[in-house]
Amino acid sequence: MYQVGINHEEDSMEHPPSLAAGEGQESIDTVRKDRKSGQTPQATRKSKLLSKFPLVNISRNLVLAYQSLGVVYGDLSTSPLYVYRSIFDGKLQDYQTPEALFGAFSLIFWTITLIPLLKYVFIVLSADDNGEGGSFALYSLLCRHAKFSLLPNQQAADEELSSYRYGYSGQSTSCIQLKRFLEKHKKSRTVLLVIVLLAACMVIGDGVLTPAMSVISSMSGIKAAAEHLTHDGVVFLSCIILVGLFALQHVGTHKVGFLFAPIVLIWLISIMIIGLYNTIIWNPKIVSALSPYYIVKFLKETGKDGWISLGGVLLSVAGTEAMYADLGHFSAFSMRITFAFVVYPCLVIQYMGQASFLSKNIDSIPNSFYSSIPDRVYWPVFVIATLAAIVGSQSIITATFSIVKQCNSLGCFPRVKIVHTSKHKGQIYVPEINWILMILTLVVAIGFQDTTLIGNAYVIKAPQGGWVSLLLSFILLAIMLVWHYGTRKKYKYDLHNKVPLKWLLGLAPSLGIVRVPGIGLIYSELVTGVPPIFSHFVTNLPAFHNVVVFVCVKFVPVPYVSSDERFLIGRIGPRPYRMYRCIVRYGYKDAQQDGGNFEDLVVQSLAEFIQMEAVEPQLSSSESPSLDGRMAVISTSLQTNSPLIISDEDFETCSTIQSSKSVTLQSLRSSYDDGNPENRKRRVGFNLPENSGMDPDVRDELLDLVQAKEAGVAYITGHSYVKARRSSSCWKKLVIDVAYSFLRKNCRGPAVALNIPHISLIEVGMIYYV
Repeated sequence: MYQVGINHEEDSMEHPPSLAAGEGQESIDTVRKDRKSGQTPQATRKSKLLSKFPLVNISRNLVLAYQSLGVVYGDLSTSPLYVYRSIFDGKLQDYQTPEALFGAFSLIFWTITLIPLLKYVFIVLSADDNGEGGSFALYSLLCRHAKFSLLPNQQAADEELSSYRYGYSGQSTSCIQLKRFLEKHKKSRTVLLVIVLLAACMVIGDGVLTPAMSVISSMSGIKAAAEHLTHDGVVFLSCIILVGLFALQHVGTHKVGFLFAPIVLIWLISIMIIGLYNTIIWNPKIVSALSPYYIVKFLKETGKDGWISLGGVLLSVAGTEAMYADLGHFSAFSMRITFAFVVYPCLVIQYMGQASFLSKNIDSIPNSFYSSIPDRVYWPVFVIATLAAIVGSQSIITATFSIVKQCNSLGCFPRVKIVHTSKHKGQIYVPEINWILMILTLVVAIGFQDTTLIGNAYVIKAPQGGWVSLLLSFILLAIMLVWHYGTRKKYKYDLHNKVPLKWLLGLAPSLGIVRVPGIGLIYSELVTGVPPIFSHFVTNLPAFHNVVVFVCVKFVPVPYVSSDERFLIGRIGPRPYRMYRCIVRYGYKDAQQDGGNFEDLVVQSLAEFIQMEAVEPQLSSSESPSLDGRMAVISTSLQTNSPLIISDEDFETCSTIQSSKSVTLQSLRSSYDDGNPENRKRRVGFNLPENSGMDPDVRDELLDLVQAKEAGVAYITGHSYVKARRSSSCWKKLVIDVAYSFLRKNCRGPAVALNIPHISLIEVGMIYYV
């Protein structure tokens, strides 16, 4: 790795008259090229819509429904462990009567019916984005249909993605007026982003509280048999279980789902049978509490204390948000049938039976669930409850991983390691977030030591514990806003200081420097123009590669981008310059992985573009002084009709073109591969067919490309230091120089996030004064 240090002021170059000019709206045409499938975007969208109908593949939906038990509904299913105890804690202890218990059950019943069943199952799960759920899915859907994004890197070509036009496209008067208002007022778009981020932060904050509350609640049942065991002992055992839970996350959602699903299913069946038994044995009249009349009676008798106790009632639907956040892991239909036909009836019957028992055993309210279990089945139910509580934490942990990935993709969270644990899209594991969650959960468990106090973090009782979730949410919100603000400022700096292409065209094909063998991949966030790091590099080291490719890895506001639509290739300047642009597009749920053959994909895409350009003249810019040539979508499959002969053998032994690498460089590369076996990848060789009958100019350009690939590929990235300008306010200096700088230094570097091989990396040091 080599570094070149540069110091540059933000206003050292002339600013463009408009920020969005040439960047937010693409001035180039796009030609779609899909050699693999041969399908039009409309056909692709049609096939995806057909796949959404549940009857097409009922067996797959049943498997997903089974898996969702272990991932989505664990938290919701374990709420009977602590709900009644939380409701009647505090001042409501003076109202522990059979009538109050009837009212409490009625509140729980209608809460479960209105929120998870009616709101989520019938309404919220329908508001998806290509099958993905969560607040960021809705936000990305809005960004596609209106210019809501605060980062001006949208392109007209993005609208041609097969998944881009998903969703309702109606244009009612009210919708058009709201759209125009938000597009016109930047502050309103900022407020919208803050609301989205705050919602995400609150879900993550729930991910800290839920595991501690579920596990401690389940372990409290052991005190009934082991009276010598202190509460500190219960907390200690709970912490051991929590550590084991988080240590298990790396195996992935798929395996965890199959492992945990039978536990939740057995748990739900068990509590339903116990609830039905208690209802029949103790007080069958509890059935009348299904009427909302008992809610009015309860609130009238308890007054203000009854309203405050609603926080405990809401614990009965804790974890419901995971149904929407984890939608991408499963399907809406599978989650609907699981909740409507399994989870919902089991929970209602269990709460009914528990209220029936407590109405005749008022003194058992502090240990409501375990007291209601018949003695004969106590220990089996205790074991199942403990396992179910562990599973109960899984849904919110999985949702947290998904939210962090989406925030990261949209530029609202520092770079972290994303591990895709299976071939199924959306199933991920984030190591850094996993261990941070574990530490915070242990702190909550040891600090509060009581589920009632932890439950206060869900309600208006801020001094008694509610401040925890609020503090966690606002800390996370501050981190996200600082990162997004710094990222946006850095992007604007690059946009304002990009190299004028007219100047570049005036340098002649040699660019006024020495052109050395090889391919130079220059990474930048710009989708048009030449980034400032290029001029900085050639100014300090006046030599560059024969083939120059400006690479932009960008995330578009769709969940997934098909591999056949991922690469957008174009030319910069006339043909003799051998300069190209490659835009690599990912969705916010995509795995940013190329199987270790990114170089080969780029070379093949460039070769296809060069050949396509010869037969489609509208792509060519060699005869015009335009800034950027037209671009084409190139399939990245190595099985397409490439103009090159592709070989899977070792490149250095199969190539008919003599390598320009020195013996020393080849030796260094070999030593590096031997010392880093994890970095070894499949070698692909490219050669030209001997008698292809292609145009001589095209053949010469392809020959230069193959020779450059054989000479080697260098990755050039910016090693940036973002600082506030001297004239900035103290608040801006605090945000940029302290907060944003701290986050950049302690997150994963761009080269690591982009999977760039360290031995081929060149970093250009820059100071951004924003």
